[in-house]
Amino acid sequence: MTRPKSSTATATAPAASSAKVSKSKVSKASKGAKGTKKMSPYNKYMKNEISKVKNDNPGITHKEAFKMVALSWKTAPENPKAIAAK
Repeated sequence: MTRPKSSTATATAPAASSAKVSKSKVSKASKGAKGTKKMSPYNKYMKNEISKVKNDNPGITHKEAFKMVALSWKTAPENPKAIAAK
């Protein structure tokens, strides 16, 4: 069964197919060779240091390791803001 079209519905409702929305927030220029976004210095540091802390302290939780590494980021040589503050 079809509905009768009303004149007000077509005048006020925009066509859904006419507006295209980009789902990707990452521009093509910032993607690496594999199509993934380049990691920030903070993310690289956290990834490397959390694994080191967990290896040195096998009984530590991820949350505790993350806190330790996050505090050490403030003075880390990899931190661009820490280098600029010196």
